[in-house]
This record gives sequence, C-alpha cells and structure tokens, in this order.
Amino acid sequence: MKSLEELKAIREKMQGQVGLRSSDADSTRVVVGMATCGIASGARPVLNLLSNEVQSRQLDGIVVTQTGCIGLCQYEPIVEVYEPGKEKITYVKVNEEKAKDILEEHLIGGNVVEKYLLRMDENK
Repeated sequence: MKSLEELKAIREKMQGQVGLRSSDADSTRVVVGMATCGIASGARPVLNLLSNEVQSRQLDGIVVTQTGCIGLCQYEPIVEVYEPGKEKITYVKVNEEKAKDILEEHLIGGNVVEKYLLRMDENK
C-alpha cells in the first residue's frame, strides 16, 4: 500500500464484500483483526478468503466483518467467531490454510477446530 487513495479503494471494495449486519442476532459473526499488527501478520488474505467463501457458497447466517486491534498482537492474525448463545471462539495465528479449515470444520460443520484456539498457557 503506497497511498491514502489505495487504502480508500481497498476500504470501499471490502465494504461491498464484508457483511455489516451486526444487528442480526441470529447470525454467526466472524471477526478478523485488521489493525496494523494483523495486516502485517497476513490478516488481509484471511479476511478475503473467509468473505469470498461465505459469499460464493451463499452461507446465510454467517457474517464476516473486520475490527481494529484485538490486543493480542503476538497471536495475529486473529479470527473470532461469535455464535448466538455460545461463548466467543478465538483462533490465533490464522493463515489461509487454517481459515479454510475453520470455514469447513467450524462454520459449516459446527465443530470447533481445537488446534487453532487461543491458549493463554502457550509458551510459543
């Protein structure tokens, strides 16, 4: 990214792709951290993959959004999944391959991908 205009163009493109229906209480929200630490760690391809797959597969009830800093920079890229009536799930160090697994196993299959979860006792 080399200019403010390029950043604005990316923002406009993403607003068209990323659902912002946060008021829909029945939807599963998938939130990707897109602060500078997340972007530097590779969050943009993760956001793009999740957004594009949800749209192309017409997965109703799943909304992909982005947020700023989540506060755990060492674990970026971070993907949080908010399902109605359940506790938040936080996936860490997510790359495109992990994002595909999260999409297939968790968002479609309903099974949390334990090996990608945030573990505060990790020494990694």
